[in-house]
Amino acid sequence: MLIPIGTNVRLRKRPVGNWVLVGINVVVFVLVNKLHNPLAEYVFPPLNASVPTLFEYISYQFRHGDFWHLAGNMLFLWVFGNAVCERMGSLPYVVFYLAGGIFAGWVFALSNANSLVGASGAIAAVTTAFLVLFPRVHINVLLWFIIIFTLQIPAMLFIVFKIILWDNIIAPSIDQSGMLSNVGYAAHLGGYTFGFLVAMACLAARGLPRSQFDLLALWNRWRRRSGVAGEMIFTGPRPARPIVAQEVQSRPLEPLKLGPAEQCREDLLDRISEHDMAEAIRLYEQLLGYDTNHVLPRAAQLELANYLAHAQRHDLAIRAYEDYLEAYPAAPDVAQVRLYAGMLARRYLRDPERALRHLAAARPALTLESQRRLADAELEAAMAEIPGPPPP
Repeated sequence: MLIPIGTNVRLRKRPVGNWVLVGINVVVFVLVNKLHNPLAEYVFPPLNASVPTLFEYISYQFRHGDFWHLAGNMLFLWVFGNAVCERMGSLPYVVFYLAGGIFAGWVFALSNANSLVGASGAIAAVTTAFLVLFPRVHINVLLWFIIIFTLQIPAMLFIVFKIILWDNIIAPSIDQSGMLSNVGYAAHLGGYTFGFLVAMACLAARGLPRSQFDLLALWNRWRRRSGVAGEMIFTGPRPARPIVAQEVQSRPLEPLKLGPAEQCREDLLDRISEHDMAEAIRLYEQLLGYDTNHVLPRAAQLELANYLAHAQRHDLAIRAYEDYLEAYPAAPDVAQVRLYAGMLARRYLRDPERALRHLAAARPALTLESQRRLADAELEAAMAEIPGPPPP
């Protein structure tokens, strides 16, 4: 059994809208059970009984059949919803959530005449919105198979293949026991479709903050690479006779127009490749003025962070290292980067608590004895610098 328990998305704002939705779901469940189910009429009704009202399209999203139904939905909403809410903003996120549930209920009603309860359709919309906004992050997953342990799975693999394809298409089709017959798969698939299309449309229309790692940016880069590659590939046998060039009336190719941030990024990568440290640092500061969340390709980001540390720009260096850790959590040198970030935080930024976070995370993964000794010494020094009574 694979259960998502978190992501490696670093939140910069409190996702209040998602907290409110989780709270309302829990409160409604408690009230319904404590008052002996007085809200039974607020489920999504069977079509052969009545035509659902707009209120019922919303109210059914906050009803749950039992505790495990509620717990599973709220776990998924917490794991995926916090990051989506932080990116969208609380009020737009709540509107998006409710609209996803309405669309999921409508899709369910097209092929089912049964009643429907639960937030699954709305949470499905949130899940694919997470996929669009954070396709390259990793999901922390609890694997329950004889023994229990955790691992990290790329969001693209986990959401597309496990959650959407396996849980909602393959597993129901091979279910012989009938245990899954009471699950509203049509509502789930409607929610997934809504979340994906709306999130992509919002990115394309600049209705959401863009990132170089969102799905639209990855798609655009793939198209550009494919277009260039397609022009460089020759198919079929080469002609036996010389090719005669003929002059053709045409306009010269126009240079690719880049925005200020994109041009700054390209110039920065050029300076890094040429080891022009001073200009690279200047362009990095300029790039952060355009986009505070910008991260370069893995090798370039790490080389830039090393440049900054060498130039004694310790505040920018630790930021570059931390951005590297967030963007590339599965990189083979994560432990070493955390060790160096912890040293910078303690020695130069005088921030022992920040240093402790990095050093404690780095210590178990270090393999060289010299690095482990260094981490132990830095941990001891950082703990001694934290104000307050010494630990017992």
